Amino acid sequence: MFQKHFFPLLLTLTLLGPAAGHAQEPVAAATRGQQPIPVIFDTDIGPDYDDVGAITILHALADSGKCRILATMASNRYEGIAAVLNVFNTYFHRPEIPIGVPGGNAPDIRDQQHWTDSIIANYPHTLQSNTDAGYAIPLYRKILAQQPDHSVVIVTVGFQTNLADLLETNPDENSPLDGLQLAKKKVKLLVCMAGGFPRGNEFNINRDVSASLAVSRNWPTPIIYSGFEIGKKIKTGLPLVNNTSIQHSPVKDAFRISMRQASEDAQGRMSWDETAVLVAINGYSPWYSLRRGHIVIDTYGSNTWVDAVDDKQKQSYLIEALPATTVQSLINKLIQHQPK
Repeated sequence: MFQKHFFPLLLTLTLLGPAAGHAQEPVAAATRGQQPIPVIFDTDIGPDYDDVGAITILHALADSGKCRILATMASNRYEGIAAVLNVFNTYFHRPEIPIGVPGGNAPDIRDQQHWTDSIIANYPHTLQSNTDAGYAIPLYRKILAQQPDHSVVIVTVGFQTNLADLLETNPDENSPLDGLQLAKKKVKLLVCMAGGFPRGNEFNINRDVSASLAVSRNWPTPIIYSGFEIGKKIKTGLPLVNNTSIQHSPVKDAFRISMRQASEDAQGRMSWDETAVLVAINGYSPWYSLRRGHIVIDTYGSNTWVDAVDDKQKQSYLIEALPATTVQSLINKLIQHQPK
């Protein structure tokens, strides 16, 4: 079975020094306001199915009034990914959410379990092919230009292809700002499911290393990384699959079809992407603390971490503050959310 995050991860145990716990402000400011947080969700949905849990949590939190979904962007260019996103947005009664697809430089990887084929065949959607959707980069520019300054949270649970491409854009009819200036002016926080900490070699980074490098070096707002080691411990999906009251659900189908194809998923699928959405909208506390510094990525896609108490790159990664089972219970509840 193909695993989205199968690359080896080397972890060393480190004591939390003064670098930990000093980066509360970006998330706190982004999540404590009265208005729903404007969110752009960027995903490679398909190679693995934790993305399905992530987009379900996104819609569940939107239904609770915590966020407003501005767009669902694809960072993977396999044919059908626009339809897959449209299936979930339609299922949760938001078929109007804009969908963007990447350019030709994006990875082209699809699922081996064929859950994507199944939900496209069995659930309503108006986008039949990727050509029915717009390109992600013009859509990013248009949406960001329309938002209040320093308001948008971007959560990426796939390749960072779109984000790197956005940074390279020139002024256009949507904004007189270039991509770097536009992101700095409009985005409040970027949350990435990427990397392994304090060191690792992880799928989302190493499948588009140049994009990951560009974002790590040039992204102008705070970044929080949810690493491989965070989601690896969280096994979800079994309560959803066993819930007989949920019928004809693309969420349940994706987990049901995929879980039975791998013995390692018998007690649930590892939940990387769900943690990023949860933190982007609900904040990291009380489940996690943050370690401040910046990520360093080599040309092979391996990453290390450099601690810094006061770092101009404003980057942090998640460290467990509560047992993984606490987050596991919350995610298992949220991915059983039914459309309003």
